[in-house]
Amino acid sequence: MDAVARGGAVEKEVDLMIRRRDDKRRETEGERRVRELWAESEARHADKRREENRLAWCTFHEDQAARHRAVLEALIGHHQAAAEKYRENGHHEEDSCGSAQKAK
Repeated sequence: MDAVARGGAVEKEVDLMIRRRDDKRRETEGERRVRELWAESEARHADKRREENRLAWCTFHEDQAARHRAVLEALIGHHQAAAEKYRENGHHEEDSCGSAQKAK
């Protein structure tokens, strides 16, 4: 093998070594960047999901409080009306749901 041929072979080996190192660097750094981007995306998604859940729980509790308020106000009204009926009429008659009978 003459010097020119050997020089060409060495140059090919150097080029191959450089290409391999560059490929390895790109693979390592590229994969790291992809993982970093994925982690950032996942963190944003988790934050968004937590915020949506927080708002959903807030809405649930506000709505539940309104439902309880309506039920309790209806019960209060029912019992106030019943108390007024007994106060004004002076008798012990219950409606169809009660067990007491009219006093005789």
